[in-house]
Amino acid sequence: MSEDLVATHVLEFPGGYTRTTGPVIGRFLTELRDRRLVGVRTAGGRVLVPPLEYDPDTGEPVTEEYVEVGPAGTVQAWAWVGSPRPGHPLDRPFAWALIRLDGADTALVHALDAGSPKALRPGMRVRPCWRAATTGHITDIECFLPEVTSLVAPVRAEYRVTPGRALTRFLEGVRDGRFVGGRCAECAAVYVPYRESCPACGSVIEEEVEVADTGTVTTFAINNLPDPRAPEVPFVSAYVLLDGADTPMITLIGGVPAHEVRQGMRVRAVWVPPEERTLSMTNVKWFEPTGEPDADLDSTGGAR
Repeated sequence: MSEDLVATHVLEFPGGYTRTTGPVIGRFLTELRDRRLVGVRTAGGRVLVPPLEYDPDTGEPVTEEYVEVGPAGTVQAWAWVGSPRPGHPLDRPFAWALIRLDGADTALVHALDAGSPKALRPGMRVRPCWRAATTGHITDIECFLPEVTSLVAPVRAEYRVTPGRALTRFLEGVRDGRFVGGRCAECAAVYVPYRESCPACGSVIEEEVEVADTGTVTTFAINNLPDPRAPEVPFVSAYVLLDGADTPMITLIGGVPAHEVRQGMRVRAVWVPPEERTLSMTNVKWFEPTGEPDADLDSTGGAR
């Protein structure tokens, strides 16, 4: 199309278009100026917000009873505006939302600053954000904001643990690439990690026993939250009954997709290089499958 055939027209009311509000809308706007939200009650008992002069269901005039509502409300529906235009209330992406204020039977349309369309959901609770200066206009409410339903607080607890004689002996073994347990002289149970007394009969444990670094998965959990110790996400934490032990030890499982881990799976410890080992369980990266046939858990004698 030729530019010569394009004309620009402007429709404008210098000074602005002025109209009277009437008693019902005027009351609503006056209350807005004072940072209050009100509706009007119909003869049938419904509260209309924004107020109307006539009941939209019956056409009858509304009563003169005004009801304070909100200020909080519930989102019923919305339309996301990803690219605001110059005339929009916000200069960032927002939603036009139908908001039913507490105590009202109808919903009003206003801007909702939710930050992201993914944050929106039916039933979301919101509150008005008022402008610093109010004049008696619907834009006295700059927008609605979601109620604060969660917060992120940094949590850090620093503490020191001093291992006892039994745990120190166990960690010394792990440093040397061995798992050390203790055998109860009374009930013959072998406990890993090593401990000095039997939790079953209370007897003092004096016999030290080295067990294998292979074992059987007795139970496990698939985790979907990141963990710096885990090989990947999702990862598996499992109780592994080491060969020669009567109690399982919790550890990570690696070298196999999480959905393939199963009870009875035979696994072996994956150790860090000897020169990197310390008095710590980090000497064991995780356990991985040995490739052996699954064990019959009933044949293991049962974990205590």
